[in-house]
Amino acid sequence: MSFDDAPARGNERESDPRTTSDVVEAVRTLIDLMGSGGIRELDLSFGDVSIRLRGDGHSVIAAPSAPLPTLPISSPVAEPKAPESLITAPMIGTFYASPSPGDPPFVSVGERIEAGQVVGIIEAMKIMNEIVADRAGVIAEILVSNGEAVEYGSPLFRVSLEDTFGA
Repeated sequence: MSFDDAPARGNERESDPRTTSDVVEAVRTLIDLMGSGGIRELDLSFGDVSIRLRGDGHSVIAAPSAPLPTLPISSPVAEPKAPESLITAPMIGTFYASPSPGDPPFVSVGERIEAGQVVGIIEAMKIMNEIVADRAGVIAEILVSNGEAVEYGSPLFRVSLEDTFGA
């Protein structure tokens, strides 16, 4: 069985980071399934990682076809505390902080924003898509760099809502 023969699903990537123990557990589960299902070969490829499992139907040998990368042990971006909100990428593309090169950025740290205000652009398939704030607040942190590739759901801005309660 080979996933190379499976229908293409595009260049999708999950946004949640996997730990080394998650990968090891997934491989163990596959080995158990192979042993109980009589599967003799299994080739997996995802991203830069390929895993080849071979067995005689009763025992399985796992041999990575390339050195397995060391997965960084880092916590995902923490969910915002109560009076904060995240503005996330609604699509995959390239983030731009200003309308065109040389122009000032749409927003900067410490700037008050209003709901519906354009805070950035994501270019996807040569189309510039405006990113708008869904609520009023103050830009507490800009989490991406100009020209950086972003995925669906990637956090772009941390917005403080604290100053909006008294206004």
